[in-house]
Amino acid sequence: MILKRLSVIMCGLTLTVGSTAAFGASDKAKLVERLQDAQAVITQIMAAPDKGIPSAILAGAQCVTVVPSYKKAAFVVGAQYGQGVVTCRTPRGWSAPVFVQLAGGSFGFQIGVQGTDLVILAMNDHGLQDMLKNKFKIGADAAASAGPVGRNAQAGTDWKMNAELLTYSRSKGLFAGIDLDGSVLSQNEDDTRVIYGDAVPFATILKGDKATPDEAAPFVRTVAKYFVEAKAENK
Repeated sequence: MILKRLSVIMCGLTLTVGSTAAFGASDKAKLVERLQDAQAVITQIMAAPDKGIPSAILAGAQCVTVVPSYKKAAFVVGAQYGQGVVTCRTPRGWSAPVFVQLAGGSFGFQIGVQGTDLVILAMNDHGLQDMLKNKFKIGADAAASAGPVGRNAQAGTDWKMNAELLTYSRSKGLFAGIDLDGSVLSQNEDDTRVIYGDAVPFATILKGDKATPDEAAPFVRTVAKYFVEAKAENK
C-alpha cells in the first residue's frame, strides 16, 4: 500500500515537473519569436533608407527599442498594449536585450483593431537614463517626439535639442513618426526570468553587465550592424 502511494506521488511529481518544463519551453519559444520579429522590423525598415530612420539619427542613438505588432483596439475608449525588446549602447558594444512591455490608452471615436510595429530611440544621456529605469511614462518622465523619416528628413528639425526619445511606427508598409505620449514602458520581469534565469535588473542588462544569450545575439548584431553603417555614413 505504501509503495503504491509512493508510486502515485512520484508520478504526480514527474507530471508536474514535466508540465513546468514544457510551459517554460513554450514561454522561451515565444520570446525567441519576439526577438526574431524585432530583428525583422529593424532589417525591413533600414532596407528602405529613403523611407526609414535617417542614418544621422540612428548614428546618435543611445538605445533602440522595438515593439513588433503593437496592438490598438478601440471602441470609443482605446487601449494599447505591446511586448518588445530594448538594447543600449555601451563602451563594449550593444547590450543584451531587456524584454519590455508598452501600455497606453487613448480616447475618441475609434472602432477596430490594428497591429503596428513601433521603434523608440533614446537620443541622448537623458533618454538613456530613462531607459535604465524599470518603468517610465513617455511624455511625462521622458520628452518624446515623432521621429523624422527619410534620408534627409532630419533637416530643419529640433530633435537634436529637445527630444530624449524619438518614436516611429510602421503599419501596412507605411513608416512614420508617432505620438506615444502617455504610454508606459516597463520591464517584463517574467520574460526576463525565462531568458536570464532570474529577474535581472533593467539597468544591469542595459549597461552591458550581462552576457547576451545565444537566442538574442542575432537581434543585437542586427542593431549593431546598422548603427555601424549609420556612423560610417555620417563621419
